Amino acid sequence: MTTYDWDLIERLLHEAQNSAGHSFTPRPYAEQHAAQLAAEGAAPGDLDHLKTKACEYEKLLFERGYFASRPEDEGGNGENFILTERGSRLLSLLDSSIPGNAHPRQVLDEQDDPLDETTFDQLASRAQIA
Repeated sequence: MTTYDWDLIERLLHEAQNSAGHSFTPRPYAEQHAAQLAAEGAAPGDLDHLKTKACEYEKLLFERGYFASRPEDEGGNGENFILTERGSRLLSLLDSSIPGNAHPRQVLDEQDDPLDETTFDQLASRAQIA
């Protein structure tokens, strides 16, 4: 069973969404994530491991169709992304600013690999997940 750091993935999705005009840089986003965790009183863990995980997530999210290269006319520079429809659906399930985001995360965690394209698309199509 594959487990994911949903808070880190949420941050990466938000950063991709807002990356017009600048490069997507997962390692600094992991540092910001760790700083936020520390500010909230949580232990962020090994920073190098978190940075590596952020880079792995970037690759996975791109390869599995949650990210796509940002078109030049939308601020693309060859090193940044836009969210695909799948990525937008994932962000809406994970978004911590929306009350009740724990249930979708729990449903995702119950899957063998919740970011597998087929698995995620089936889950996201179920109205009761949100």
